[in-house]
Amino acid sequence: MSETRISAVTGRRVWDSRGRPTVEAEVRLTGGAIGRAIAPAGASRGSHEAVDLRDGGVLLGGLGVEQAVHNLRDAIGQQLLGLDASDQAGVDAVLIALDGTPNKKRLGANALIAVSMAVLHAAAQAAGLLLWQYLSGGKPVRLPLPEIQIFGGGAHAGRRVDIQDFMVMPVGAISFDQALVMTAEVYRAAGQLMAADGRLAGVADEGGWWPLFASNEEALSCLVQAIENAGYTPGEQVAIALDVAASEFGSAAGYVLGLEHRQLDTDGLIELLLGWIERYPIVAVEDPLAEDDHDGMRRFTAAVGDRVQVIGDDYLVTDARRIAQAAERKSCNAALIKPNQVGTITETQAALEAAKAAGWRTIVSARSGESEDVTIVHLATGWDAGQLKVGSIARTERTAKWNEALRIEEALGPAARFAGRSVLSAADRSLV
Repeated sequence: MSETRISAVTGRRVWDSRGRPTVEAEVRLTGGAIGRAIAPAGASRGSHEAVDLRDGGVLLGGLGVEQAVHNLRDAIGQQLLGLDASDQAGVDAVLIALDGTPNKKRLGANALIAVSMAVLHAAAQAAGLLLWQYLSGGKPVRLPLPEIQIFGGGAHAGRRVDIQDFMVMPVGAISFDQALVMTAEVYRAAGQLMAADGRLAGVADEGGWWPLFASNEEALSCLVQAIENAGYTPGEQVAIALDVAASEFGSAAGYVLGLEHRQLDTDGLIELLLGWIERYPIVAVEDPLAEDDHDGMRRFTAAVGDRVQVIGDDYLVTDARRIAQAAERKSCNAALIKPNQVGTITETQAALEAAKAAGWRTIVSARSGESEDVTIVHLATGWDAGQLKVGSIARTERTAKWNEALRIEEALGPAARFAGRSVLSAADRSLV
């Protein structure tokens, strides 16, 4: 145990994929092990998320993290010295108590999650294990089925289209490696289609093509065409997932589709989405209604049943309590899991376990502001979440994560198992 005591904690300002500052934590243990982790940042954020502490003012557009880094080095670092890094729950309890607020606004969730993840990495290194191995505790794991963005919209693309993510899920793949090959082919075909129409205008925040479409549904039509042009059967080999992120264009007055210059009430938006589900091979819809539209979420979930994953993101914000409440309302059937939404690894795992206890499917997810940090890949694998959402298959902050999953699959060798299509079934259960 003495070799896993925390001997030093430091923090630094580093940079994310949008050219904005973020926080990196480094934790050293008495036995020599070192853990590092970088906090991500979201553009589309739920109002109940833990607070991403920023400096405000003029410098860096108010997005500086000097206070968060200072908190990490001083208020947090000094209090963690001597704690046992192998006791993740104990360390995280200290972090939560140090902050003392329900939303991590005093010290900043960006400082807290960076430290919490760094402690986890250090403990795994001290145990001589890869992080996914350390997390699994020797239990069987599966490589997750990926959700990969082809077109980026909403807050990730200047609101050029209202829907935030148009993604594919390679449900016909039999390995993670094959899943990425299939996705790369669809991504390339989509780019070729846009170039042929004179609509190729670069990429959005998460690497998906910039969406130059006349309507939201046109993006769906183009995506189906790209799947077919890549040589795959829509729905059978490659399915579609949407992140509606409805809170971003919803208000008390209704849902305003800026691209199409029309306003819908809850019933209208539900009808629109149900129509898309009937016409396109959509197997997952994230945040179809706004975060406070409980009745709308419940009615949408009832309408699609188990044939579509209804994923809560802004609606749940990786909060075990909110997940339990949503399970009682039957207003979702799947949960997106983002560590920085809640602030510590222990709270993140509690949210994932609450979703599994409800019989839901779980998807570990990156944010739009990312880095080379690959922690979430190990969380998705070691916790057997079943699914992983990272963004597109372009830009190195995204490919760093996909490539890490390939390394894990190779390390598992003949024992490697890929979640595949089965994870979308309500009857699916994790292996743990």
